[in-house]
Amino acid sequence: MAKIKEFKEKERYTMNLLVKSVVKGVTQKGSPYLNLVLQDNTGTIDGKLWDASEADMANARPGHVEKLSFEVLDYNNALQLRVNRITDLDQDLVDLSEYVMTSPVEIEELKARIKGYINSIANPTLKALVAGMHEKTGKKFYDYPAASRIHHNYLGGLAEHTLGMADLAETIAGQYPGINRDLLIAGVLVHDVGKTVELGGLVSNEYTLEGKLTGHISIAHGWLMETAETLGLQEKEETLLLRHMILSHHGRQEFGSPVLPAIPEAEALFLIDNIDAKMNTLKQALATVKPGQWTPRMFSLDNRAFYKADLD
Repeated sequence: MAKIKEFKEKERYTMNLLVKSVVKGVTQKGSPYLNLVLQDNTGTIDGKLWDASEADMANARPGHVEKLSFEVLDYNNALQLRVNRITDLDQDLVDLSEYVMTSPVEIEELKARIKGYINSIANPTLKALVAGMHEKTGKKFYDYPAASRIHHNYLGGLAEHTLGMADLAETIAGQYPGINRDLLIAGVLVHDVGKTVELGGLVSNEYTLEGKLTGHISIAHGWLMETAETLGLQEKEETLLLRHMILSHHGRQEFGSPVLPAIPEAEALFLIDNIDAKMNTLKQALATVKPGQWTPRMFSLDNRAFYKADLD
């Protein structure tokens, strides 16, 4: 059976795919339609189902694997599915490993390298706080995605994103002696741990109720306060600085940070986070585009399209 990464224009299939998200709409003539994001373990693809029946709308359930009949189309230099029918499946008979994307970095390597970064922190207060935070997340830190859709949105994505940022942080700290290396690495390692509560998990594209109401920044900050109190480190300056790193890492209040970066390490964390997220977003978008063509416009990148150069 073909996989999403193998689809070609004008092909027709009837096959099972994971429904990642569904948005219902109505045309100007009053006909209902569905905007779908569909997935297997090789990637995601957008789909549309026009003139959606009540059965189609009932069967299009986010987080469920369903049977779909569709045709592959080329729309704005990207493949898209024109879905004709959605049929419900018994979820107990589904092998989810066929539909969940995974990080290209092996989980054991992610664990070993991130634990290596934790152990490399020389400052005892920062090291104890980071280790305590990672004890709270446990296995989830290596299972969860870093986002619901835009970047590192797959099994191991959160750990991969964190490791990529740690590698960048190590280089930047070496380049700019005014940056405290331990504080920057500590900020990288804990800034997104709240996503293990904010996000619904590997299959669902939905945010949890706690995630919607509080967000991963507030969740991580609360965990840090709990960890510091448990360890008797709540009055340490390092604790205050790490709190600031978590609270400011989105860089702008309109992006969700309650405070703006006010120390060099916090500014560096914001920039590193942005670089790693955007490079992964571009990697995924360009993987679906032929050399010499453009991606569709991407909302997460200022509604810009990007060109895939035909270079060796």
